[in-house]
Formats: sequence, C-alpha cells, structure tokens
Amino acid sequence: MAPSVPEFYKGKSILITGSTGFVGKALVEKLLRSCPEVDTIYLLLRPKKGLNSEERLRDLSANKIFENLREKTPDVFKKLKLVAGDILDNELGISPEDKIELQERCNIILHSAACVRFDLKLKDAIDMNTRGTLRVLELAESMKNLQVLVHLSTAYCRCYLDEMEEKLYPPAHKPRKIMDIVEWMDDDTLKYLEPKLIASEPNTYSYTKAITEDLIAEYGDKFPIAIARPSIVTSAWKEPIPGWVDNLNGATGLLIGGGKGVIRTMHCEPTYTVDAIAVDIVVNACLLIAYVTALDKPKKVTFYNVTLSRIIKITWGEIIKLGEKWVDKYPHTVALWHRGGTIKSYYWHHQICVFFYHIIPAYLVDGILFLMGRKTFLINVQKRISHGLGVLQYYTTKEWYFKNDNFKSLRTRVSKEDNEAFYTDLSNLNANEYLRDYILGARQFCCKEDPSTIPRARKLAKIRYVLDVVVQILFYGILAWIFYSNLHIITSSVHYLDDALKSLSPINKVNAEEFITYLSS
Repeated sequence: MAPSVPEFYKGKSILITGSTGFVGKALVEKLLRSCPEVDTIYLLLRPKKGLNSEERLRDLSANKIFENLREKTPDVFKKLKLVAGDILDNELGISPEDKIELQERCNIILHSAACVRFDLKLKDAIDMNTRGTLRVLELAESMKNLQVLVHLSTAYCRCYLDEMEEKLYPPAHKPRKIMDIVEWMDDDTLKYLEPKLIASEPNTYSYTKAITEDLIAEYGDKFPIAIARPSIVTSAWKEPIPGWVDNLNGATGLLIGGGKGVIRTMHCEPTYTVDAIAVDIVVNACLLIAYVTALDKPKKVTFYNVTLSRIIKITWGEIIKLGEKWVDKYPHTVALWHRGGTIKSYYWHHQICVFFYHIIPAYLVDGILFLMGRKTFLINVQKRISHGLGVLQYYTTKEWYFKNDNFKSLRTRVSKEDNEAFYTDLSNLNANEYLRDYILGARQFCCKEDPSTIPRARKLAKIRYVLDVVVQILFYGILAWIFYSNLHIITSSVHYLDDALKSLSPINKVNAEEFITYLSS
C-alpha cells in the first residue's frame, strides 16, 4: 500500500526556492498546515531592499497567509530553516555548512524561483530562469537522499502551438549555447539579436522557460524530475483564505486597474476562452506531483499541464462581465474615476480609445496639478499601464488548448481523504463566487482596504458615477456643438461637390452621387 500524502511527507526535508513569491508562500503554508510532521523546510532567501535574510524570513512568517497558523500552531514555524543564498550566485551563494547539510538531509526540491517579468532583458532572464535552474540542478545532483525535484514552469512556454501536450518539445536553441552567448556577448549586440533569438515566443520570460525545460531534461536519468506547467495563476479558491492574492501581476492588475477607473480600454477578443488556475490548485498539484513522481521513480522527466482546458470553459467576455458586477458591489475606496470602459476586439479601435480615455485625461489631470503646484503622476502611470497592456494583449487576443490528462489523473492516485485535503478537481468551481472572492481578496490584500470600508466606498462610487455621467454629457455636448457650429461648412462642401458633378462623365457621376449621398446621410 502506498503511503498517504501526509505520511509520505512525514520526516522529509524539503528545499523550496522562490518561497517569498506568490506560489512559494502558498507552498510553505500548505506544507506546514497539511503535512504537520514534515521535518524541515529549507528556504533559500537572499537579502533584499535593505533587509537581510533573517529579516526576510520574519517578514515572510508575518504574512497574512500564515495568520491561522500563527494563532493555532505557532510552534510549526520552527520547521522553517533559513538558507542564506541567491539563485543568481555561483553555487547559489550558500555557505559550505548549509551545502553539506542539504547534501546529507534534503529529500525533495520544489523549485519555484523565477522572474515573472515579461520585459526583462534576455541576459537577465537567462541568468535568473535558466542559469539559476542549472545551479539548482547541480546542487540536486550532489544530494545523497534526493527523491524528487519538481520544477515550476508555465503552460505558456510554447506559445506558437495551438494545442500543447504534456511532453518535452525541442527548444528553439540549446540552452547551454544561449547561456554561453549571453555570457560573452556585449549588450548592444545582444540587444540587436534578442528579437531574432526569441522569435518563437512573445517575450523573454516565455523563451527562457521553454529552453530551461530542455536543460532540465538532461538530468532526467539522474534523479526523478517532474515539471509542472500552470497557466495564469490567480487568487486562492478555497485555502488558506478564499480570494487571497498578494501581487498585481497579470489578471489581478487588470481587475484592480479597471476597478479603480485607471484602465478603461483593453485589446481583447471576448469570445476566446481564459485559462487561469487558482494558486491553491497549483500548490496542491505540485505536492501531489512530487508524491507520485517519488513513488514512480521515472527515468525521464514527466510533465503536468496544470490548466483549466477541458474542465471549465469561460470566456474573457464572461470574466469581464462578472468582474464588473462584483467591482460595482465592492468598489474601491480610493479610485481615480468611476469603473468603466470596455474590451475591444479590434486593435485600432482600442488605440483610439486609449487616446481619448487614457492619454487625454492623463495630460488634463497632470496639467491641472501642475498649475496648482502639485506633483504630477498620471502621465507616468498611464505610460506604465500602456506598456503592461501591450505585453498582456498577446495573451488576450489568442486562444490555446492544453492537454492535461496527467494533471487530471493526480486525483486518481490518492485516497478520498487525500483528495479532500489536496484537492485538484476544478469541475465544481463556481466562477461567479470565485470572482467575488477574487475582487474582495485583491481589494483587501493588494490594495490594503479593510472590508469595513465597503459602505463608505459605495457612497464614493455613487459620486464618481454621477461625475462620470456629467462629464460624458458635457463631452458629447461639446462635440455636438462643434458639429452644428460648422454645419454650414459641411453643407457648402456638399453643394460644391454637387455642382462639380455636371462636369463629370456618366460613370464618374454615379460614383460621385453615391459619395455625396453618403456625406449627406
């Protein structure tokens, strides 16, 4: 009989990279809560923003996601052990003592560290996502009791495919050759070559994730390895707190930007399906993937597309509609303007709306602030938003399907009790309730707006709505006034064209008459 999932993790020592990231925090919390007899969780942490590694560990433990653990089982945090280091440093920058301890005691590696910025320079993305993974693999190869390594990739690492299977695809370039190129090539030449090198993918993040999978495959016969490919990772569905999210990346940024009236247009095909996965599903899947891979001991890398495909189908249009519904019910206290705007199927329609709804208001507001002697900000905000939307619209104007039989089979490998504790079945997810919790979670955890402020926020939202209506009436009224003020010029132009018809040939005359009829209408 195979052990249960908690029994498997009992007494195990686990190394987690990227533990301060969105998925990393949730991984740590889930292990401490659902696998209480785990021996040690090593966290690779580097100094950041003036904080040393110990201070970052304290900050991590103080995060809202660990609130229930702090209240009920505070001693569980003793299982966390700091490993001071940096994935960007040679040999991960860890001390000889820590390296020896990991080589002797570590049983499982959950590698989630990565830079998720899509616009990172190729050299930096390679060093973080590819060379950083190589450093982890080299450490793993030296471990005496390693049972499994799980690498967190992305379902969007082969964007040229309409349908992606759970298998290894040949890379556009060999990862070791690319690592060598970015090491010696000067920045100007590399900048020139970058669009050609990553041509198969939309950005450096996707490109580096793609070639890194091939690098990992080199180690597939050395120890058990699995690669999890989640799609867009969104807020928690059930655990530890419904709606929990702690970053503004991707979909969360769109929800907040739209809710605060900052984003009023987006290039998106509303009929295309969305593939997004809740962070607690990703975490449960990673822990189950480690479990089954350690038991199966495969001789090559196995892949799991952690996606919604063929489980739930929901379109961008439906998501936007639900989001508007819940933003109206739970508005933001601090917002630039009333929630509004729409998604646009056509690029130029979107660009025209960007000019009228983003650029002109930004210059108008900043102009008023400048005249008042106040600090301007909105133009810079809109520039960042425009850049972000430009990156994201690649994913909102295309549609992908992911084969995910391996992912869906995870729940068949464990008992009913384990399925309840480490759930991966999304078939009963209610999109309406999930979007409600997502909006509330983004409001509370990202915008730091307490739920007690909702009544006041609703009053402010009504005021913003009235102002929005007044401004629209004035705007369209001015346009109508301009039109009617210049109506005599338009009429004179039509009469002039009418007189000119007399000198045209019969064929040209018919065409010109149609044109004048069009103008008159």
